[in-house]
Amino acid sequence: MSSPIVYQLGHKPIKDHCFSPDFSLLAVTKDNTVELYKTAPNATAKPQLLTVLTGHDKTVTSVDISPDGSRILTCSQDRNALVWEQDASGEFKPTLVLLRINRAATVCAWSPNGDKFAVGSADRVIAVCYYEEENDWWVSKHLKKPLKSTITSLSWHPNNVLLACGSTDGHVRVFSAFIKGIDAKPEPSVWGSKLPFQTLVGDYTNSTGAWIHDVAFNGDGEGNSLAYVSHDGTISVVYPQGEGLPPSAFITVKTGYLPFKSMLFLGDSIVVGGHNCNLIVFLGDESGWKEVFVVEKQKDLIHDTPATDEDAEISSHQALNMFKQMDLKGRVNKPDLQGSGRALSTTHQNTISSLRWYDGGKISTSGIDGKIVIFSLGQ
Repeated sequence: MSSPIVYQLGHKPIKDHCFSPDFSLLAVTKDNTVELYKTAPNATAKPQLLTVLTGHDKTVTSVDISPDGSRILTCSQDRNALVWEQDASGEFKPTLVLLRINRAATVCAWSPNGDKFAVGSADRVIAVCYYEEENDWWVSKHLKKPLKSTITSLSWHPNNVLLACGSTDGHVRVFSAFIKGIDAKPEPSVWGSKLPFQTLVGDYTNSTGAWIHDVAFNGDGEGNSLAYVSHDGTISVVYPQGEGLPPSAFITVKTGYLPFKSMLFLGDSIVVGGHNCNLIVFLGDESGWKEVFVVEKQKDLIHDTPATDEDAEISSHQALNMFKQMDLKGRVNKPDLQGSGRALSTTHQNTISSLRWYDGGKISTSGIDGKIVIFSLGQ
């Protein structure tokens, strides 16, 4: 595997990021702002800061750029979502979105056609939004029942109508987000044939009922399968077989890893990343899924040597000493990891928060360490 491309964009946590379709613009969330960067072709140089979007007054939780690259969607803990467009002078101006929610907006995503978007919230509601030209604002219709908890993730089906969501009640649900006058009648599929707005066509959970961190339809163009990652460190893949019928296969892969925060699903492969600060690739089909490789080999980044058991023992000893100091003194002196040669053996030094597809089949990641990293997958 070729070396990853790393952008260290300060040291504030990056909860979400998104590239424009031509990869010339990068949007990253930082606190209650969104920073926009101009990126060089082939990601050869560090991005140049263009502007900062400052329309929110609380933490920005998610950002997405429309499929045609003309609009930027943001949502925040301030219970608002904004659609940003560039005016004739080159400045980005926000347009109001009538979400009608009473708690934080947690995640947002444009539909594949770019004519509507969805915003998940802590209000147990998903707002499906579309533009009303006569009033120059975005209005919403709500998906409510049987949602019982905070919405953590969203994924649009390639047909622009079906919408999958994951939530903290441990369920993944698939709804119809059909908007009359905007959507054409979708072709019948394994998810169903009659799909009026708010039709629930799928409801899945695993044995532990753990929080769902991310969900994704298969991006192969047909969307005939669905995968999600849970807080228990598992990956689940669902293969529906038709309206009113149980899935033809429901596979859950238990791993020994810390929870995964984000995932990508294409064809017979799934890529996940999260609290392990690394990317892990799984391959499979209806007969089963298995881990095939870890993207970054475990090694000491300072000395470029394989990690040893002694390193692990010393790290554990340091952690114990830190807890003792906190107990006895009420404060702790952190060990000098960089100086001791015991930095994490991965490019990301903290949790990977989001994964996106990048040009040429590569993958871009954002992390709590303030990094954007572009990986070229290969064993």
